[in-house]
Amino acid sequence: MSSLRTVSLLLVTVFGILHCFNRAIAYSAQEPHLPQSLSGVPQSIVSLITRFWDIFGPGGKFHPTAFIESKGHLVLEGLLVLVILYLFLQKSFNPSFQKQLQTELTEQEIEDLCNDWQPEPLFKAATDNQPDYDPPVISGPPTTYIVANGKKVLNMVSANFLGLAGDKAIEEACAATINKYGVGSCGPRGFYGTIDVHLHLEEHLAKFMQTQETIIYAYDLATVPSILPAFANAKDIIICDEAACFAIQNGAVLSRAQVKYFRHNDVADLERILAEQAAKDKRSKLRLNRRFIVVEGISQNLGDIAPLDQIFKLKEKFKYRLVLDESLSFGVLGATGRGAAEHFGLMPGQVEIVAASMGNSLASIGGFCAGDRDIVDHQRLSGLGYCFSASLPPYLATGAICALQRMQEQPELVLRVAQNARRMRELLHHIAGLSVHGGPNDDVSPLIHVQLEQPLETIWQGKALLQQVVNDAYQKEGVLFTVHRLSDLDKAYSKTPASICVAVTAQHSQADMQKAADALQKACSRCFSAK
Repeated sequence: MSSLRTVSLLLVTVFGILHCFNRAIAYSAQEPHLPQSLSGVPQSIVSLITRFWDIFGPGGKFHPTAFIESKGHLVLEGLLVLVILYLFLQKSFNPSFQKQLQTELTEQEIEDLCNDWQPEPLFKAATDNQPDYDPPVISGPPTTYIVANGKKVLNMVSANFLGLAGDKAIEEACAATINKYGVGSCGPRGFYGTIDVHLHLEEHLAKFMQTQETIIYAYDLATVPSILPAFANAKDIIICDEAACFAIQNGAVLSRAQVKYFRHNDVADLERILAEQAAKDKRSKLRLNRRFIVVEGISQNLGDIAPLDQIFKLKEKFKYRLVLDESLSFGVLGATGRGAAEHFGLMPGQVEIVAASMGNSLASIGGFCAGDRDIVDHQRLSGLGYCFSASLPPYLATGAICALQRMQEQPELVLRVAQNARRMRELLHHIAGLSVHGGPNDDVSPLIHVQLEQPLETIWQGKALLQQVVNDAYQKEGVLFTVHRLSDLDKAYSKTPASICVAVTAQHSQADMQKAADALQKACSRCFSAK
C-alpha cells in the first residue's frame, strides 16, 4: 500500500509539472516586459535586473519556454516513467516472492517454540529483604472497635475522621435510596448516569465550599488524575511536592506537562524552582502556557500540613495557579472543616482548584472538585474519570449528603478531631525508639506517621521491624495499627522513611488513645529488645 501511495504521488507530481509548463508557455506568448516600479532605482541595479530578465525571463535561454521548445520535457517524463517501472518491478511488489520467503513451520517446531517461550512477569519477584504482608480482613464498619481476622480490636487505622461511617441515620437514608433507585447508576454522567441526588450533592458541596460549582467523581483516586490532564498539556508546567501522593503523581504524568518536584514542604526550594523557571522563560522567550503548583493539605505519605499561606504568596508572585488536594484535610482542618485553605485563612476562590476525597470524613466513596463555573464545566467535557466512568451509585451520594449535613450541624466534631490529634501526638512522643513526624504546626493533623528514631540500613528492613511491632500490638494488646506502604513505582517511595500510620478520629476517647499509646510502647519494647 505504501508503494502504491508513492506511485500516486509521482503521477500527481508529473501532472503538476506539465501544468506549470503549459502556464509558462502561455505566459511566454505575451510580450516580454520588465518588472514595473523601477523609477528611482540606480542605473547599475537596473542594468543587473535587465541582464537577469534577459536570461530567465520570457525568451531567455533558462526560461521554461526554451526547455519546452527543445523537447526537454520528454526527458523528464521518460525519467519518471522509468522510476515508476522500477518501483513496480521491485520484489516487495511481488506477492509470489513474499510467499516464497515465508517458511511454514512443522507441528514439532511450533510445539518446541511454545515450550521454550517464557512470558515476562507481571511484577518483580520478592527479594529476601521484602517482608511478607498478609493484610487483616475487617468485618463490619470502620468504627472505633472493629473485628479484624475474627478478633475485636481498637481501630487506629481507618480515616473515618468524623466517625460518620456506620452511623445508623446515614445507613437508613442510604437504604431508602437503594429502595428508590437501586444500587448502581449503570452509566457515565453524560450518558444517562446523572441522578437527581448527584445534582443535590454537587449543590450542597458548592454551597459548603462557597464556590460557584462542584463536580463529583465516582472514584477518589481518579479525581486528581482527571483534573490535571483536563487543564494541562505538553506545553504546560506542573510543580509538585516530591512526597505527593500517587494520585497527584499519576495526574501529572497523564497530563504530559513538564513536571518539576520541590523538597517536601520546603518553601525556599519551591521559590528557587519558580525563580529558575522564570529566568529560563525570560531567556528563551517561552510562549504563554498554563502553570500549576500542586500540593496536598495534609500529606498522605507523611501526615504533616502544607505551609499553604507561604505557598499562596509564591503562586501569586510568580503567576501560577494552585491545585490543592484536600482529601485528608477536608472535614478536619479549618473552623468549619473546609480544609487547609480555611485553616490558613485563605478566602474561597483564592485557591483556583480544590479537590478532595469523599472516602474519609464524608464516609462515602468518590471525590469532588470545587471551583469557578468555568473550571467545573470544562471538566464535564474533559475530565476522563467523569466522562468515561460510571457515575457514583446514588445511595453513596445520599450518604455523602447526610454526612455533610451532619458535619455542618455538629461543628464540634471538627474541633474534637483536632483535640484528639494533639493528644495522640503528645502520647506518641514519649515512646522510646520512635519519633513522630512533623512539628508544632502539624499537631492538628489526625494522620500521624511514627518513624524509627534510628533508621535502619534499608527501607524494607525498617518496614519489616515496624511490621513486627504492629503484629505484636495486634496479637498481645488488641490494638490495630498499620505500616505505611508504597509501591516501588511511587516516586515518593525513596522520599518517605518507614513508618507506622496512626489515624485519630472524633470518636476516640482519652482512654482509647492512652490504650493505643501504651500498646505501641509495649510492642516496641518487646520487638526492639529482641532485635
